[in-house]
Amino acid sequence: MNPEVEKYRITKGVLSSPPASPCGMFSIPYRSNTLTVMVSDGLDIVDSWEHVSVSLKNRCPNWEEMCLVKDLFWDEEETVQQLHVPKSLHINIHPYCLHLWRKINSSIELPPSYMV
Repeated sequence: MNPEVEKYRITKGVLSSPPASPCGMFSIPYRSNTLTVMVSDGLDIVDSWEHVSVSLKNRCPNWEEMCLVKDLFWDEEETVQQLHVPKSLHINIHPYCLHLWRKINSSIELPPSYMV
C-alpha cells in the first residue's frame, strides 16, 4: 500500500478499515472532486485478482482520474486492466463507477508497443 494514500483511508463507520490494511475504502480529493475508491488485495477471491473501484457522485471517472488511482495503488510500471465484459455479465451497483484489475502472479499480454 502506498503510504501517500493512508491519509485518505476511511477509518470510521460502516466502510472503515484499519490503517495499513491491504483492503479498504478511501476518499481521495482530486482537483474539485472527491474520488471514492474501494481496494481489495485479491487474497479473498478464489482466482486472486487485485481490484480497485473508482466512483464519483455525479459522473464516471475520467482517464486522468483513473490514471491517478492506478499509480496510487500500483507501481507506475505495472500493467492493470479495465475490462469490458459481455453485457449479460454486467453488475451495476453504482452508475458512476469504473474498475481496475490485476491478476496476482500473472502478467497481462500486451499488444505491440507501437499500437499502445
